[in-house]
Amino acid sequence: MTATTAPAGWTHTYSGKVRDLYVPDAASEAGRAVQDRHGDVVLVVASDRISAFDHVLASEIPDKGIVLTQLSLWWFAQLEDLVPNHVVTAEPGDEPGDVPPVFAGRAMVCRRLDMFPVECVARGYLTGSGLAEYRAGGEVTGIPLPAGLVDGSRLPEPIFTPATKAELGDHDENVSFDVVAGTVGAEAAERLRELTLAVYARAEGIARERGVILADTKLEFGTDPVTGAVTLGDEVLTPDSSRFWPADAWEPGRAQPSFDKQYVRDWLTSPASGWDRAGDAAPPALPADVVERTRARYVEAFERLTGRGLG
Repeated sequence: MTATTAPAGWTHTYSGKVRDLYVPDAASEAGRAVQDRHGDVVLVVASDRISAFDHVLASEIPDKGIVLTQLSLWWFAQLEDLVPNHVVTAEPGDEPGDVPPVFAGRAMVCRRLDMFPVECVARGYLTGSGLAEYRAGGEVTGIPLPAGLVDGSRLPEPIFTPATKAELGDHDENVSFDVVAGTVGAEAAERLRELTLAVYARAEGIARERGVILADTKLEFGTDPVTGAVTLGDEVLTPDSSRFWPADAWEPGRAQPSFDKQYVRDWLTSPASGWDRAGDAAPPALPADVVERTRARYVEAFERLTGRGLG
């Protein structure tokens, strides 16, 4: 089944870099049965697509979509006492409102939320765009940090460094807390900061017990239109939305090895790829060894964190 071929009762509505979204087909009996059972829901399907440098690559990473979905479900369960989440069911089956068997393992039926237009980022370590901001002005999103920090430094305490949501193909832009408060209101901004730091603290501790450093993570929240509660949506604490580092290899002052698409980025920027990142051409297909090494990192992240095998 292709990304846009809808199973019975569902209509394809959107494809992002990695995920495909389907809504109940109100014109069909099966779609109406989904709505009767679950209300206003969306079927979220994680593909095996991979993106790098704002390009969706022609190559796919086997099992990546399953890792993203199953790891998100595991984390939702670890966090359910902190914040409600949008998952209705991830069980495959043939009844209307079940996950269609063709998407088993890689899909969730989720409540539709009124999403906040903010990427909620928590950082416990300094790297990436946060490091670039720090080097330029000694602060990240308006939060002053001590002098002398380097790439990979652990921060004195985790910080909330939100960003605006960018359109597909654009970069998110880091913004101050005041900008968020001006966008969503002071009370909602305080709640988003509180929940983001609480989720990070819980997840950082769980990961550390398993020999993994959670350097930073990006969360998305929305309001449940039925309950009015601020609710955790999208994916959560996956290698696509977070930086996970092996704790035994952590060494501040350099780029850290990570459980994500590091091999893809490294190969694309190496002479071996022949690709000009500044040019207009799309990236080339990935060699088989880069695909396999990338898959192995995603699977290792899942297995280290959850303590169970993927299969």
